[in-house]
Amino acid sequence: MANKLVIVESPSKAKTIKKYLGSDYDVIASQGHIIDLPSSKFGVDVENNFKPEYKTMKGKAKIINEIKKNAKGKEKVYLATDPDREGEAIAWHLKNVLNISDDDKCRIAFNEITKTAVKNAVNQARNIDLSLVDAQQARRILDRIVGYKLSPLLWKKVKKGLSAGRVQSVALKIIMDREKEIRDFKAEEYWTLTAKLLKDKDVVTAKFYGDINGKIDLTNEKQVKNIVKSIDNKEYIVKDIKKSERKKNPPPPFTTSSLQQDASRKLGFSVKKTMMVAQRLYEAGHITYMRTDSTRISDDARKIAKDYIISKFGENYYLNRVYKTNENAQDAHEAIRPSNIKHSMEVFDTLPKDEQRLYTLILNRFLASQMSIAVYDLTKVQVQVEDYIFNINGSVIKFDGYMKLYIESKDEKDEEQNNNVLPEFSINEVLKQNELIPEQKFTEPPARYTEASLVKVLEEKGIGRPSTYAPTISTIQDRFYIEKERKIFSSYKSW
Repeated sequence: MANKLVIVESPSKAKTIKKYLGSDYDVIASQGHIIDLPSSKFGVDVENNFKPEYKTMKGKAKIINEIKKNAKGKEKVYLATDPDREGEAIAWHLKNVLNISDDDKCRIAFNEITKTAVKNAVNQARNIDLSLVDAQQARRILDRIVGYKLSPLLWKKVKKGLSAGRVQSVALKIIMDREKEIRDFKAEEYWTLTAKLLKDKDVVTAKFYGDINGKIDLTNEKQVKNIVKSIDNKEYIVKDIKKSERKKNPPPPFTTSSLQQDASRKLGFSVKKTMMVAQRLYEAGHITYMRTDSTRISDDARKIAKDYIISKFGENYYLNRVYKTNENAQDAHEAIRPSNIKHSMEVFDTLPKDEQRLYTLILNRFLASQMSIAVYDLTKVQVQVEDYIFNINGSVIKFDGYMKLYIESKDEKDEEQNNNVLPEFSINEVLKQNELIPEQKFTEPPARYTEASLVKVLEEKGIGRPSTYAPTISTIQDRFYIEKERKIFSSYKSW
């Protein structure tokens, strides 16, 4: 009969850990928080050093009784909630509910659910980290103060049933400020002029730059017509050819926010969905903890990446790297990476489709972070017709390096990544005009936010934490403060 008890947060995690610890251990789940501020009143004594009033959460009394029943008579109880502030606070509440001594080293934490990590954690049990608990309490109390003080104002000024929050209020303001920019934007006319030129049997694209004195902005139809009239069917002479080698380093392994952004762009996942799928992968032991702001990886993980890359792609594709973590990062956990590549690939086909897709994204980004630099040649050809200058740009990949496995996605168009492969040119070579294409265009307002770009700006401005982005974005949609159409956020139509 088991004489030790391990309490985790989720039932699925409990099943995985039970397999690793064996018959001496029972493993049960708290199913998240069990104690919180009351839902029906303020619950913070502002005049008494902001003392919180904690209550058993609705529906959790039965779970607490079950936990107490399982803990009774056990030689040792381990609190293995998630390795973050919230997890530390849950462990603290569990300790108090079970009357575990303050001196009892009952807290265990692991960044990945593997047999080695779980057993090492049990052997390195520690006390509850009260600094982390206090940090969680401070955030929770601040959320309550902001929510309870601002919400009545919303009821009065907007409508009943709305609520405000410390992070969601700022996120909403960012979206609404962008909406105001878009509505106030005044479009300005501009033109482009493109020449399709014949180089032997090849057709190459040249973009108007200016004249021999410098760059010219095309602002109206009359100006463009005059240029077209003076150069139409004239000789285009190659005046300058510049070639340069560029090198591109891979991005670091995923943090929470970079995973949310990339999964949004590449897989079309909402931030909420990304975190749900990542949670399932973590609890099943496939990836490390998915709430992290660090790009650090362990020496063991680095060795696994090296062996995998060399065996699959060859030694010239491997390059050992250590990434610097942002100075504002807590760096409490490793970057998000596969916890056991061999095991995960053995069961890969049994995983649900969404988990397969997200796992593959995490795997490829992790491996790419330890792969060689991508090398490509940039070519810029300057062509003169009469006194006007056109530019022909192109690039050729010389060595794909990490890009063989992974290409980073962006919200903005990357002008430099022009994969237009060019033929060889020579100075004073004459090119024939095939077609001249003038186009009228108008400047565009700044783009509305997507989930990916909103997460990016929240992180850049230090608003909230990556773990709060999913509930924040869900809340401002669910309460109809904003709406999302084709992945784009805008103000709600009834406002």
